[in-house]
Amino acid sequence: MTSPVTREAAVTVRVFTQRFSSTPRGARLARRLALHQLDRWGVPYGSETADAVGQLVAELAANAVTHGRVPGRDFELRLSYDSGQRLRVDVSDTRGERRPTAPAAPGPLDEGGRGLLLVEALASRWSVLDRVPVGKTVRAELDLTDPDADPDRGRGKPAAS
Repeated sequence: MTSPVTREAAVTVRVFTQRFSSTPRGARLARRLALHQLDRWGVPYGSETADAVGQLVAELAANAVTHGRVPGRDFELRLSYDSGQRLRVDVSDTRGERRPTAPAAPGPLDEGGRGLLLVEALASRWSVLDRVPVGKTVRAELDLTDPDADPDRGRGKPAAS
């Protein structure tokens, strides 16, 4: 008896990984290189997806530099692009004890506290993962299918980790 052959379409997942210095300059460079890489993958500058990813990288990199900085240690940006399906942004730092939580609305005069609200609004989902051997990774994912098909898009509930 033979089993039927099932053919599945090949899936190409593109990955970009780079480490940056834990400085404001490193955070700016991370955003610029992420947008450049997306353009090379066929996601043009100025598109809705590129703008959302640029903002996500900017916020997560700024958080890594501001709250996750350990002197002498870098942060890491990793982009994963499954063409037409999903785009994942991972920003890792070495400060595992300072984990972001679900954001609360800041007061009108507060100078900070809005970054994760932006991440929550832009990402289909986000989460905080342990990084081996040390640190944490903040992950934000964008579903690239029809946004009307995903009722939680823009409501950014943190994913269970």
